[in-house]
Amino acid sequence: MIEVDLEACSGCQKCLKACPFAVITIIDKKARIGDGCTMCGACVQVCPEEAITIERKVRDVDLSKFSGVWVFAETWENTKFRKVTFELLTKGAELASGVGQELCAVLLGDHVEPLVKELAAYGASKVYLAEHELLGQYNTDAYSSVITGLISKYSPNMLLFPATHLGRDLAPRVAATLELGLTADCTGLTIQDGLLLQTRPAFGGNIMADIICPYTRPQMASVRPNVMPMCEPDASRTAVVIKETVSLDPKGLRTKIREMIKTDIESTKKIDEADCVISGGRGMCTEENFNVLDDLAKELDGVVGASRMIIDLGWRPKSVQVGQSGTTVSPDLYFACGISGAIQHTVGMRGSDIIVAINKDPNAPIFEFAKYGLVGDCNEIIPTLIEEIRHRKAER
Repeated sequence: MIEVDLEACSGCQKCLKACPFAVITIIDKKARIGDGCTMCGACVQVCPEEAITIERKVRDVDLSKFSGVWVFAETWENTKFRKVTFELLTKGAELASGVGQELCAVLLGDHVEPLVKELAAYGASKVYLAEHELLGQYNTDAYSSVITGLISKYSPNMLLFPATHLGRDLAPRVAATLELGLTADCTGLTIQDGLLLQTRPAFGGNIMADIICPYTRPQMASVRPNVMPMCEPDASRTAVVIKETVSLDPKGLRTKIREMIKTDIESTKKIDEADCVISGGRGMCTEENFNVLDDLAKELDGVVGASRMIIDLGWRPKSVQVGQSGTTVSPDLYFACGISGAIQHTVGMRGSDIIVAINKDPNAPIFEFAKYGLVGDCNEIIPTLIEEIRHRKAER
């Protein structure tokens, strides 16, 4: 239930500008909330007088009214989807089948309706579409207000987010606003007794925790990219599109994007989308030695990744870190050069098809994950390997 304390309300109109569904009016210098309110909470967040309050009942909710498995469809500059979106749709279809409900996608952006066909091809039977120029670039206030409003209006049973930089910002905001549970960075999702069983690493990756949310809906989880398989698209599939009209005022948003600074290395593929990743760690010893990995990556048409130690030293940007606190990758070929194999790193790369480990310690844990292992000094082996690759290319 949402209420306005008319005595405290100053009629400042900040709530009017913040409401994404345009259901607030000002009458006699007091805010009035219309019947179409979805209780997204945007007005509560901006009210300087704290005159607007929402009471959300956490327990004793009729859970039978919640239906549907939703996937937040993350786009890249409003032109294409992040690959993790299709991974979540594939897993979402499995979950939806397990509870006998439909798979839905939530698509926000500016002029993104042409992308709906791809969501349908990967299994979405319904797409909730919200378009607005202020949704063209990600903004926490705008995105969270629209999504919480959709949740309040349509009552989904489950909602999955990608555990990307965007998803890790958005999902907690939605969960906190609606007072819901959220399991972050999941590596596994299944149905158990009708509930979403969410599996994620815990205690530094040393154990796997199984988590359920029996009292609140939707059951929410964010999922690491590259840990779920992706199905083949079927272009013959279609989806019902539900267009939601949103009304956003830039004055109602508390943040403004002034500049976008890309940390990805120019002219290279994104590390989580590459077929070949060559990662280096402490065993590379110096930055000069580490840079030799660029030559190996060039020969193999791959990209260079790094362990956390390399990022902390400032040799490479955070965007190429592989591991629990970085990016999860699953390329066809993964080189671990001078990386010992701590669980914090291996959790981010063990899904690779072929793992090649190079380490001078024959007892390094990384060899337990590797299909091929080379015991020796990386700084001697890698230049030799590069020379051999070039020699064989020249013979072709």
